[in-house]
Amino acid sequence: MSAAAPQGPAPQESAPIRVAVIAVPPVTAFDLTIPDLVLGELTVRGRPGYDVRVCTANPGRLLTAGGGLEIAVPHGLDAAAGADTVIVTGTGARDDVDPRVLDLLRAAHAAGRRVVSICTGAFVLAEAGLLDGRPATTYWAKSAEFSARYPRVELRPGVLYVDDGSILTSAGLSAGIDLCLHLIRKDHGAATANSTARMVVAAPVRPGGQAQFIDTPLPPENGTSLAPTRAWALTRLDQPLTRADLAAHARTSVRTLTRRFHAETGLSPLQWLLHQRVNRAQELLETTDLPIPRVADLSGLSTPDSLRHHLARRTGLAPSAYRTAWHRPPAAPEGVTG
Repeated sequence: MSAAAPQGPAPQESAPIRVAVIAVPPVTAFDLTIPDLVLGELTVRGRPGYDVRVCTANPGRLLTAGGGLEIAVPHGLDAAAGADTVIVTGTGARDDVDPRVLDLLRAAHAAGRRVVSICTGAFVLAEAGLLDGRPATTYWAKSAEFSARYPRVELRPGVLYVDDGSILTSAGLSAGIDLCLHLIRKDHGAATANSTARMVVAAPVRPGGQAQFIDTPLPPENGTSLAPTRAWALTRLDQPLTRADLAAHARTSVRTLTRRFHAETGLSPLQWLLHQRVNRAQELLETTDLPIPRVADLSGLSTPDSLRHHLARRTGLAPSAYRTAWHRPPAAPEGVTG
């Protein structure tokens, strides 16, 4: 199951979701900062959305994977007690993972907690036996090593992240941001996730099945990106955009547009548009009292039946049920503080 996993009921707003980030040395410094920056700074209606604590088996200074930096982690694993979500970030550890970390992960999973990995943190989850028989992903450059070590894991090496219910895994580096935004969308709704993406200057929430990497770093025609065309399309989702419309804006042929869309996003133009339209519909259902037909119209899904079909595929809920679970009255802007 990927990013289309059904969302559960909206959480209680009175208490932040407790997140324990487990640093396993040698740590990937960039990965370790992602949960705190994306989740830890989030406010929802004036209250913290998450309580994020970084901890490790042996508190103190930890070496980074490159060996050029040290990171101070003051909290031991006892700080993870009672966490709702446990996240293991990127690490160079393989056979030498502290047994206490593996025990903590097994106990968290057995207790029904959400267990997450970013980048090569998937090696730690697999070492704990939590990924056997499950779909998962990791940093694409480590996929061959991962498959050789853990053949019982259903590795999906090309995707950004995999949501398998209580266990979620992501690819490397910026894909960790995508996964954290996905967690926000599951926990606090699409509007808050979109707001957070803007605040951390990230791309709009991307589907987990999007490709991890680009085969050619730049489109071969002129070295430019289709990002301006995607930004243009986001302001016109209520219009019946076609591949020809997108190609005209990008000043290229439909065939070239399709090839470059795949190269930059891993999706076809129409797949990308559909994802953005469902995302817009979720935001409208959460933040407005517009009638369902109007939501379908403004999001570009055209009809209530189309909205119902595509929303149910993503969330498992009909539009009215989704609004009941996630609707919040208008309030002051919410997002990342600082």
